[in-house]
Amino acid sequence: MDTKTTHLPQTVEARNDGLPLDLSWVRSVQANTSAIERRAATLPGRRSVKKDYQAAWLCRAIACIDLTTLAGDDTEGRVRRLCAKARQPVRADILDKLGMTGLTTGAVCVYHDMVETAVDALRGSGIPVAAVSTGFPAGLSPLHLRLAEIGESVDAGAQEIDIVISRRHVLTGNWQALYDEMRAMRDACGDAHVKAILATGELGTLRNVARASVVCMMAGADFIKTSTGKEPVNATLPVTLTMIRAIREYHERTGIRVGYKPAGGISKAKDAITYLAMMKDELGDRWLQPDLFRFGASSLLGDIERQLEHHVTGAYSAQWRHAIG
Repeated sequence: MDTKTTHLPQTVEARNDGLPLDLSWVRSVQANTSAIERRAATLPGRRSVKKDYQAAWLCRAIACIDLTTLAGDDTEGRVRRLCAKARQPVRADILDKLGMTGLTTGAVCVYHDMVETAVDALRGSGIPVAAVSTGFPAGLSPLHLRLAEIGESVDAGAQEIDIVISRRHVLTGNWQALYDEMRAMRDACGDAHVKAILATGELGTLRNVARASVVCMMAGADFIKTSTGKEPVNATLPVTLTMIRAIREYHERTGIRVGYKPAGGISKAKDAITYLAMMKDELGDRWLQPDLFRFGASSLLGDIERQLEHHVTGAYSAQWRHAIG
């Protein structure tokens, strides 16, 4: 990957319209936990890139970040600063030395109340606004309220909606209920792309993760996402391997590409490269574009910027030199 390939192709994958629930397919899905964990454990040591190649991979990671603020004390000022960072995620002097232009994050993700502010701050940038919805993070409010919340966010200008599934449907094996719920949420999103958050840390087993992934894709999810970031365990490599292999099988059976978003707990540049390498190994280069892969992270950006500064200057800087906003 060349460090000068900043302008990613403006590719937008076709929507996943879904298909009827196939319970025989769902029940056939298995997950060999020990094999998955062994494979995941070997990847960080086997995939290492240096110098210009590392810088190029890190810039690709930035282009795939959903820059996020989901705090109870969010203000319009904080969101506008976040949006400014999304427009200019790396200091201009560093980008100049890398010979790169036009680098932005993949999206900005906020609560519903901040959607209009983010849309206004990003106007003309081409950066989409994503809204967390459906009673995030627990997803336990009545379904009609969750659907209404989706509609409100879409009306406010959100182009992507991150919904949370009802974990109880997975834990009780009620796949029809999960499908119906996900289908209703997909329909409520209209033209906005929908990311289905599985909250994998609360699903119990990798087999549950794999089956929930398949059901959500059948119901029309454009992305499947690991976590809200609020669970005790968020994105992990074994969960990622399980979910992207479900994506691969879905693509092989239907020809439809579904995106993947690991969220929560990814804060180091080296970890971002590991996740990108796994995507390349398992799904291929097409899934390294921001319309099919996102990081749900904000602190990750600061570490990547420090690594890029080290690449061009040979010295590490303090975190405060790379503030989010």
